[in-house]
Amino acid sequence: MFGTEIKSIREGKASLADAYCVFHKNELWVQGLHIAEYWWGSCNNHDPKRERKLLLSRKELNKLERKAQDVGLTIIALRMFINERGYAKLEIALARGKKKYDKREDIKQRDAKRELERMRKF
Repeated sequence: MFGTEIKSIREGKASLADAYCVFHKNELWVQGLHIAEYWWGSCNNHDPKRERKLLLSRKELNKLERKAQDVGLTIIALRMFINERGYAKLEIALARGKKKYDKREDIKQRDAKRELERMRKF
């Protein structure tokens, strides 16, 4: 991690919206994590969307890699924070995506809720 990245994180200029983790050569990398360029960074600024390596123990990496092999499971970033020693930490979790019928059900519920709100206004 570059110095301009940690300065941007401390200012709260990081977005985890599209962040997910993948394995490359038995190492865990986070992709889609957007850390905005530091305003005072000049020509030494970092690339906001670059891949970043996550530091985990070999035991943790092996466990995550075995579980991530299952169909439909992916490793996602939940939150980013600065610990008491000043290091940026990323909390990750194993997640299962929604099935198509689950998505349709959520859309139906959202539309029904929207209709109820419209009816209450009148």
